[in-house]
Formats: sequence, structure tokens, C-alpha cells
Amino acid sequence: MPRIAFGGFQHETNTFSPVKAAFADFEAPDAWPGLTRGEALFDAVYLDLHGAMVAEHVDDADGELLRRLRAVVGPDLPIVASLDFHANLSPQMAGLATALLSFRTYPHVDMAASGARAARCLHDLIGRPRPAHALEQLDFLMPLTSQSTLVEPMRSLMDEAIALDRAPLVAVGLTGGFPASDVPECGPAVYACGRGPAATRAAARMLAERVRSREGEFALEIFSIDRALEIVKAASPQRGRPVILVDTQDNPGAGGNADTMSLIRALVEAPIEHALAGIICDAQAAARAHEAGQGATVTLSLGSRSGTPGDAPLRAEYRVEALGDGRFTGTGPFYLGSRFELGPMALLRCGEVRIAVASRKQQAADQAMFRHLGVESADHAVLLLKSSVHFRADFGAMASRVLVVAGPGPNVPDPSQLPFRKLRPGVRLKPRAAGRAIHSMSPRNSIGN
Repeated sequence: MPRIAFGGFQHETNTFSPVKAAFADFEAPDAWPGLTRGEALFDAVYLDLHGAMVAEHVDDADGELLRRLRAVVGPDLPIVASLDFHANLSPQMAGLATALLSFRTYPHVDMAASGARAARCLHDLIGRPRPAHALEQLDFLMPLTSQSTLVEPMRSLMDEAIALDRAPLVAVGLTGGFPASDVPECGPAVYACGRGPAATRAAARMLAERVRSREGEFALEIFSIDRALEIVKAASPQRGRPVILVDTQDNPGAGGNADTMSLIRALVEAPIEHALAGIICDAQAAARAHEAGQGATVTLSLGSRSGTPGDAPLRAEYRVEALGDGRFTGTGPFYLGSRFELGPMALLRCGEVRIAVASRKQQAADQAMFRHLGVESADHAVLLLKSSVHFRADFGAMASRVLVVAGPGPNVPDPSQLPFRKLRPGVRLKPRAAGRAIHSMSPRNSIGN
């Protein structure tokens, strides 16, 4: 991790002035702070955190970091942290930070904007009394694929959260939580901080009730591989308006290895025409393709290098349609400007299916990954993407339909299938079905000051 130091020494020198600048002039404050040394340098602390970190020895690792930092800087110094949309917000985090600001988008396309909001918030807090805070932990887990802010219900709920984020409130956040963390604070939450305790608590409570009222809309819709292929065949998708098959369990952005082949095998055997799949992580296959050269046909056992239970390599003949060095720049909203180094890449064709292969794993969330190999996603009738939600930022507009598919892999999409041991009492492992009564938050899940 590189260490970066910032420094400045500014003096606009009037050589005609008869008065020389003495050292005392640099020590004295004016519109800018005066010369500052040592502990006095810390007029505030900003942290860029995720919010869902777990260590072997402590469940709430972000909260522990804040606890240790607060012990060093004291109770009054402003500590502002920006958080990921998937933060598992804890009472400790809310109580120790002066303000918490979370992403408002999933796919996360507002990371820079969130940093700017945090900077403005930090500036406004310096020298002022610490604001009140309120945290409402919701009592059900949201599947990741149901949390996208591009679709309902999260789209309009996030709009409501943004509308609430105005004076006298300092910050209002709605987080979906990361449902694959077995910790007491796992789950969605509403956070607010503001100048008035009553207004702060009321805003958090109102937004939390709005989320509860739409709980049933967060229910997971997921299809078996066989059912997904039945839907694809019945839909007769056309190139330009592809059906997107979301191989979420093998999403490397959520713990997958990007190398399971079960869904790709089904596409090949069906067969499904005009299909494009990726990104498969298989350095050995990519190296073989480069050795053989573009246009060659090679026999490979592709994928499944990580040994995911229930999966196996796809041994077949592949035509090497294109090769790349894996160096390119992201062009979509999520990865815009990111410089990728995925190692040797290859576009392989097996039957009617094209497969993009890389030497390093990467979530398929940017069309540049395929364009690097000379292929356009929109020229296909079916796309198989190893992602969960971030793909929607760059691929979503072209899709005629999106199907989340159950396949092998560690990113289990249904939280109710995970062996939780540490969740706080009363948390449901999946959203309650629509039409059933939703009870109010119990006092143990609502805090404030």
C-alpha cells in the first residue's frame, strides 16, 4: 500500500513591498490556519470504510476500529466515515462516529459523490457540537440481488431517503446490509444524524417504517438452470435485446471464484444460439489459447479450477476467436476509468457459445471486458454474466429480461439457506411474504441519542 504525503508552502511575493515577511507572519492565522504542529493538526478525522468487515477475533471490525480511534482522539473531535451501501451498521459504529454517510446506489456509481458529501459534512462539523444520531436496524435480511437501486422497491425508497437528507439533519442513510456475514449486526438499517434529537429519531423511524411496509417486495426471485433455459427458449430472444442470465453464486465480487461451468455447460448442451459468457477465470486455459494462437482449435478442460462442489470443468474443443493482454480501461458507469490488469485473455467458442476467459478473476460488470476481445455484448441474444447486481449499470439497459440463476458457488443468493449462528434475536432470514402484517421494530433494534 503506497503512503502518500501532502504538503504546501504558499507565498505570493510582492517584491516591491518594503516590508519583509518574517517567520511570525507564517505562524499567525488569517483566512488560512496558522502554522500548526503535532496533535493540533487533527482538527478532524475522515475514514473511508466499507462497514461490513469481520475479523477472526471481532465481529464488528469497523466498530472496533472506530472505538480505538475514538479512544485516541477523544470524545469531541469529529470523525466522519463514508460507508458502502452493503454496510452492516452496528450500534457501536453509529455511537462512536460523528457522522456516517453511505453510498446511495447499487450498482455503486456514486462512490466519488459519496466522498464529496462526506468532505462537505466533515467541513460543516468542525468546531460545532456533535449532532444527535439514530439507528434503526431492520429485522429481515435482504438478498443481494433484491437490493438494486435501479429497480423497485429500493429505487423509490432511496429517493425517500435522499429527500429526508436536509437541515436540520446532517446525514440520512439507507443501507441494504451484506447478508453473507454471520454477525449480530447483519442486515439492512436506517441511520440519521442531525441537529435536533427528536427530528433525527423521527426521520430514522419514518424511513424504517417505509422499508418495513414494502418488505414483501424484497423477496428473492431465482430460477434453476433448467427453468432458466426453458424461459430463454420460450422467449426466443433476439440479438440486441439479450436475456441476461445472472450467475450470482459464482460472482467474484461476493466471494465466488468466477470459474464454475454448470450454467455454461447447459447453454452449450441446449444448445442456445448467439450466447456470450464471462468472465471465466482460468489462467491455464488462457495460456493454452495464447500458445495455440488466434484461429486455432484446442482441446481444453475449461474452468472449475477452484473445485467448487457440484461443478466440473467443461472438456471440449474450443476455437480461439480472439486474444488480449488483459489491459484495458473500464467504460461503464461502475468501473468508469478503472485500469484493468487481468492477465492474458482469450475469447473461446464452444458450439454456439462464446466464452471470455481471463487469467485473474473479475466481476463481469463492464462491457469493456468483452470489447477488449473484439466482441460486443449487444450482438448476442443471451448473456451469461458472473455478477449479482453491478452488471446492471452497463448491461441493464440492453436486457429484454434478467434472470437470477441458482448454480454452484459460495455466494448463496438466499440468506435463509446459510447456517447463521450469531444473528441477533428476531431477525428473519428472508423477507416476509407480501400481504402479511409487519410488526414494529422492537426497542433493542432502535437506538439514538
